[in-house]
Order: sequence, then structure tokens, then C-alpha cells
Amino acid sequence: MPAPKNTARRALLVASATLLSLSAAAPAALAAPTPSATASATSGANSPANSSATSAASPPATMSTLGGARLGLTGTQVNLGGGVPVLPEGLTAKSWIVADAESGQVLAAHNAHWRLPPASTLKMLLADTLLPRFPKTTKHKVVAADLKGMGAGSSVVGIKTGHTYTVHDLWLGVFLRSGNDAVHVLSAMNGGVPQTVEDMQAHADELQAGDTHVVSPDGYDEPGQVSSAYDLTLFARSGLQKKDFRDYCSTVRATFESKPIQNTDRLLSGDTDVPVYQGIAGVKNGNTTHAGATYTGVAERNGKVLLVTMMNPQKHEHNEVYKESAKLLDWGFQADGKVTPVGELVPPLNAVQASAQPSADATSGASASTTPRTGGAGSTAVASATTGHGSRGIGIALAVAAGLLVLLAGGAFLVNRRWPLPDLMRRRPRP
Repeated sequence: MPAPKNTARRALLVASATLLSLSAAAPAALAAPTPSATASATSGANSPANSSATSAASPPATMSTLGGARLGLTGTQVNLGGGVPVLPEGLTAKSWIVADAESGQVLAAHNAHWRLPPASTLKMLLADTLLPRFPKTTKHKVVAADLKGMGAGSSVVGIKTGHTYTVHDLWLGVFLRSGNDAVHVLSAMNGGVPQTVEDMQAHADELQAGDTHVVSPDGYDEPGQVSSAYDLTLFARSGLQKKDFRDYCSTVRATFESKPIQNTDRLLSGDTDVPVYQGIAGVKNGNTTHAGATYTGVAERNGKVLLVTMMNPQKHEHNEVYKESAKLLDWGFQADGKVTPVGELVPPLNAVQASAQPSADATSGASASTTPRTGGAGSTAVASATTGHGSRGIGIALAVAAGLLVLLAGGAFLVNRRWPLPDLMRRRPRP
């Protein structure tokens, strides 16, 4: 079997296997924030005043180091100097992160792994988990049991018992109005809230989001329900690889029950004190009593795609979470390509596990060959295939082919990660 002619693709596969082999550290102990109100535009579920979430005024001394040792440190982590612009003033969020969505490089972070209540940004995990399960044209007639268990004061899009909705309508209700009623109907279609919580937690574990503990599918304040800026960014990055996710999270206006609805993400739809952010393409905002304001956004400029997550700004001014997010995105676009990253967004476990298999296949092939090891798993396997003779060579070639297919599957998360966000923005209606 001749060696592949496309050496650039082979190099990409080898690089993907190397990147995917990184190991993860265990998550830190649970910590939740001091309850605080905020004047930012609400989009998530409201929470009861007697919620028993544990309060913590400062991050724990020990946090997860997943993605890099510096991401487990408290305080701001950034490498300045060498033409890198200074961070913007006035960042008051308890936790934040800004990362290159395509490379996964974390450009800067602040208490990235602090486990805090996520509010409705947790709905990104819900969408990433359930979107593939139901075609958007699927219809569901709502019964009273579908809406049971919603928290008092929940944000709603206006689901009515006895009415029939398409899955497309329900997801518009989730993304544009953060409707907990739409979340509960989708959960009912998935076998109920407990099943959906279990599925979301399993998907969070698959994404290596070890800071996340799911208690409710809608982000409503519940004791023990936490995530982190790092994990929320993982959810957004995974979700954005799905076309439907991109379409829903970037929709500014739609019609629901014959009435117009508008996205409550102020960087997407604008407000009196917040203009539409140049290049914004979603994804999700939230606000509860204990979480404060939370936000994860994705934006593209000049071919660069950045993700930002903000959790609980301590400056309680109108739309503060969006103002701070915009400042950090501005910095990120100036710094990306200049700043040395402080960590990375890790790939899902299935990609890591798939990339490990070709190494064993390649080792087996190399042991049957006198060709010395000249590179990573992919290059070793290719070299082995070129030295086989007769049936022995055919067997090695077949093993190599199988190994490369596994590597392709494992590396797909990285190889196929240029999401069509610029095109998405050109199609997005302007306010």
C-alpha cells in the first residue's frame, strides 16, 4: 500500500492525535457564590428567595487544572508584554474566560474553574444534548404534566396546554426567550426531567466539563447546581459545531404563537446602552438571584472566532454583563495571535479515546517492520505500510487503513472545526 500523497493532511492527523492525548486533572470541590441581584436584562429563570445555595465570597484555594495549570489558579491569568495590549479596565465578573474558538487556546482567564451557579447559560448544554434527538419538524401536543415542576417565577415563552408545537418553535423559545416552559416540554419529549438531567450530566462528562453538576435542565437555581466559565465555554464550543445550534443562537427575532419575540442577548439584539456587537453570533445569556448575570458569546472578525464567558459581574449596572463581555472580546481580537495562551479548551473524551487506538495499531505495524519510527502515530503507521510484502504487507496495510479511520474519527473535533460563522452573520437579520 503506497504512502498517502497528501502529506499536509497526514501532518494534520498526527498533530490532532498529539493534541488529543492531553490528560485532565480532577475537578475541585463545589463552591457557589454569594447571592446578588443585578440590573442586567434577565433571560434566565428567576429563583426563589429561600434558595439554599452555598455562598462563597472568594474562589476556593484549589480548583481544577483541566486545560492547563494556570487555569486552576485564582485571579487573572494572562501573558502580557511583547506588543500584547493590556486587559480592559472595569472587569468585575467573579469568573471569566476568553478563548480562540477554533484553536481552543485560552487567551486570558479569571478564576476559570470557579464552580458557580450558571443560570440559563446551562441551556447550552441542554441544546447540545437534545438537539440531535428530535427533527425540527417533529410536533408535540402539550399536556399539563409537561409543564409541572417549573420553578416559581420562571422565564417563559408562553407555552399553552393543549396546543401543538414543532420542535423548531420550542428551540426558538429556549434560545430567544430562555423559556423554561419550552425546556420542560422538550424534557418531557425526552422521557422527563430526571432523564434529561441524567443525559445532560453524561454529556457534560463526555465533554470533560468536570466543574458542572446538573440538577435542573433549565438553569433554575437549585442547591448544588453549578458550572464554571471554563465548562460553559466548552458547551458553547461543542454546540456551535451543530448547524441548528448556530441558527437558533444567532436568531434575533422570530414569531411564536403568532406574536413577535426578540432575543434577550443584548449583544445580539442591542439595547439603549448596548449596541449590537460587530460580528456577534450568539450564544446564550442568563440571570438568577444566586447566579447573578451570566453570559457566553461568540463573535467573528477578520477570520478570527472568539468565545467569551462572563459569570456574575459585581458592578450592578444595567446590562453590565454585556458591557464587560464586549470589552473582553475587543481585547481578544487585538491580542489573538500575539498573546501566549494560558491554557486550552480540551476536546471531548470520545475524541481522546479514539485518538489513542491508532497508536496501538501503529506500534503493532512498526514491530513487524524494520522501518525506524520517524514521527507520531500516523507517520509510523504509514512508514510501516510501505515496507510490507505479500500477504503480510496487505494485512499491515488493512490495519493501517483501519487505524487511520479511527484517527480521522477521533480528530474530527479538531479537523472539522472551522464553523461557518461569517456566513451565518451575513444571513443574520439586523435590528
